[in-house]
Amino acid sequence: MDNESRPPLPPFTLETAKQKVRAAEDGWNTRDPERVSLAYTKDSRWRNRVEFTVTRAEIVGLLTRKWQRELDYRLIKELWAFTGNRIAVRFAYEWHDDAQNWYRSYGNENWEFDEHGLMAHRHASINDRPIKEADRLFHWPLGRRPDDLPGLSELGL
Repeated sequence: MDNESRPPLPPFTLETAKQKVRAAEDGWNTRDPERVSLAYTKDSRWRNRVEFTVTRAEIVGLLTRKWQRELDYRLIKELWAFTGNRIAVRFAYEWHDDAQNWYRSYGNENWEFDEHGLMAHRHASINDRPIKEADRLFHWPLGRRPDDLPGLSELGL
């Protein structure tokens, strides 16, 4: 696949918006900053917590730092709304720090895509909630969430 095109392309339908959300979830669950960055335009603008990025290189740096801190990261994304070249999602992910303190992070993202299906803008708001290891809900092996595991709504999140 051409690295400068990421189908499905806008304008999105319900089906293609859901495909785009699942592709993003699958990519982030690789925890591979270089691979994930290829889904974004070369000058993609991000707001992620208190960090603002404007290039793929900055995205790689942000994600590298993130996954060095957020260990055993597992993410679920869910479509919230879409129109034209924009998609809104909600998400939750579980992770622990190097002291084995577990967290579930909740958030919302607003995405805007260019005509090639690359994300040009990503605005994320994220909150972390400490949890006990026994309260974890995301137990699949690291990597892609299996298709038969429930999503956020089915988990009551």
